[in-house]
Amino acid sequence: MTTSSISLSSYKELQGASRVKQAITVLGASVLISLCSQISFPLPFTPVPLTVQCNVILLLAAMLGSKRGALAVVAFLVQGAMGLPVFAGGTAGLLCLAGPTGGYLLGYVAAAFFTGYLVENMKQKTAVKAFFAMAAGNALIYFFGVAGLSTFIGWTSAFMLGAVPFIIGDLLKLLLS
Repeated sequence: MTTSSISLSSYKELQGASRVKQAITVLGASVLISLCSQISFPLPFTPVPLTVQCNVILLLAAMLGSKRGALAVVAFLVQGAMGLPVFAGGTAGLLCLAGPTGGYLLGYVAAAFFTGYLVENMKQKTAVKAFFAMAAGNALIYFFGVAGLSTFIGWTSAFMLGAVPFIIGDLLKLLLS
């Protein structure tokens, strides 16, 4: 056996261990999202609840990066689609993804990838720049969410009920993040 074959073998073992670590990180992040989605407060005037999961997703994306952040959200969505009660208020199922809040749930994937991408490509990572990256991700969630909700109640109502009441609260949560 040559030295190069030993090195290649050792490299493959390390790479395999790294993949396992990455998978555990992604699954752990999806569980954290699931736990935080249980912290939700239904509002009587809108089908969109007030939740913590949005900011947790954006923070995880900033910390994990675009690919792992988006994969964590995909894992979360798969868990919910399979029937695990991981969505806001302990709901689950494919109907949640197709319902009034489905656009927000799907927007989480795009927002996680975009936020992670912005943070990864910062020359200097600062709290202020991370705030703006997360705010951009939050805007993307609003875009997907309002678009999805509009199929049920129209654009104007969707914007007034699915974005406006949450903007100040989301800004405060972003500052805390």
